[in-house]
Amino acid sequence: MSINILAIESSCDDTSAAVLQDNILLSNVIASQKVHESYGGVVPELASRAHQQNIVPVVSEAIKRSGLKKEDLHAVAYTRGPGLMGSLMVGTSFAKGFSLSLGIPLIDVNHLQAHILAHFIEEKDVDHKCPPFPFLCLLVSGGNSQIVLVENYNKMNIIGQTIDDAAGEAFDKCAKVMGLPYPGGPVVDKLAKEGNPEAFKFCKPHIPGLDYSFSGLKTSFLYTLRDEIAKNENFVAENVNDLCASLQTTVVEILMDKLRKAVKQTGINHVAVAGGVSANSALRAAFEDHARRYKWNIYIPKFGYTTDNAAMVGITGYFKYKDGDFSDVSLPPFAKVTI
Repeated sequence: MSINILAIESSCDDTSAAVLQDNILLSNVIASQKVHESYGGVVPELASRAHQQNIVPVVSEAIKRSGLKKEDLHAVAYTRGPGLMGSLMVGTSFAKGFSLSLGIPLIDVNHLQAHILAHFIEEKDVDHKCPPFPFLCLLVSGGNSQIVLVENYNKMNIIGQTIDDAAGEAFDKCAKVMGLPYPGGPVVDKLAKEGNPEAFKFCKPHIPGLDYSFSGLKTSFLYTLRDEIAKNENFVAENVNDLCASLQTTVVEILMDKLRKAVKQTGINHVAVAGGVSANSALRAAFEDHARRYKWNIYIPKFGYTTDNAAMVGITGYFKYKDGDFSDVSLPPFAKVTI
């Protein structure tokens, strides 16, 4: 018998619901919040209020598009954390109520694990290559930069992570000081295509092992702008493409340097990338380049599965359902946790 799962994601500023039948995605609906753009970042209180407005219509639309009825569902999977507490509480409360009303199991999902397991989402009539176990995954987003050794669906170990800022955070904050709109990562990626990646040199950290650091890069970028603006007040406007290209190249080089070390240390050449920053064109190009140069087997998610979405929550819920790994309604959401 097929397993039909409703999934809910509300960890930050996107309200999303999806329906999966086994590992096949039937629907995936996302409602984004534009209200944060004028603030240069996500405002937690506004995010939670928007989730309250969006959750019912988004879930209703996801079930409608799936072609199923709510009575056909076997479980509800939801993001329990990490994320913004107010946002998580909206999705958690709805999932618990929905589960109780239908008398079906509740499945709590770790948001970070879900990003990695997005690689196992299947779509009807679409050929898809899933990574074999074990594999390495570079998990990069606004809040996380990690190298994860994935031994199985339910066994993941962090072997390297940022000791300060995340890669996505570096993009967003550097974009902000240039006066670019939020979120800054996609804007930097777009402008970088027209710039010279060798125009400026920024600091690269020397951190032992497989850990990352991006605070020094941000400081180096800020000091460059400060010094050049003192000489030319129009410096940013005149060099924004080159600044973006140089910044992006530096971030990608930092990420790939440690990932190469991880492959060498573990002997694993099946390498995936996940998280919001995995949509970055330069990072994707670097993965393709490493596949050619180092004979890596690479796995890059569809753009729709890079940002926060309920489909990745649903596929994680599917694996946990098969293991009988259900959660109690008394479990609260959590803001911070590792894999």
